[in-house]
Amino acid sequence: MMPDWFMKLWRKNYRGFDKMKISTKGRYALRLLLDLAVYNTGEPISLKDVARRQQISEKYLEQIISLLNKAGFVRSIRGAQGGYMLAKAPSEYTVGMILRLTEGDLAPVNCVGKEGMECERREGCVTVRVWEKLNDAVNQVVDGITLADLVEWHQEKSDQYII
Repeated sequence: MMPDWFMKLWRKNYRGFDKMKISTKGRYALRLLLDLAVYNTGEPISLKDVARRQQISEKYLEQIISLLNKAGFVRSIRGAQGGYMLAKAPSEYTVGMILRLTEGDLAPVNCVGKEGMECERREGCVTVRVWEKLNDAVNQVVDGITLADLVEWHQEKSDQYII
C-alpha cells in the first residue's frame, strides 16, 4: 500500500494518466466472446442470454457485438432463433487481438508501440527502455492467452466446489 502523501502527489501530478487501464468495453468484449465460446452448442446464442449470464446491460452488449461483428470475430444469424456465434475456433483468438480491437494499442506510454509518437528526447532517453520492456511483457502475456485457454480456465473453475 502506498502512503497517503504519495497517492495525493500522484493524483495531483498524474491526473488522466490511466492508459494502462483496460476499459469496460474491452473487459466486456472479452467476457462476451468467452460466453459465446463456453456456451457454444452449434446454435446461435442470443445477446439476451449473454447479458443475463454476464450481468451486463443488453444495450451495452449491442454496441460491443456490432464492433465484433464488423471485425469478423462473430457471425450474426438473423431470425427468431437467431443470435451470435464465434466466427472461428476459440483457439484462433488471443486476448491481445480482442483488447487491441477495443482498446487500440496497448503500449503503456505514447513513445512506444505501433501508434508511437516520435519523441524528440527518445534518442537520449534512458527510461524508454523501461517502457519498451513493459510493452513487450504486456504484449507477450495477452498474445499468449487464447479464448480456448479462458474456456479451459472457466471449466476448471466450474469444476471446483466448496465444502
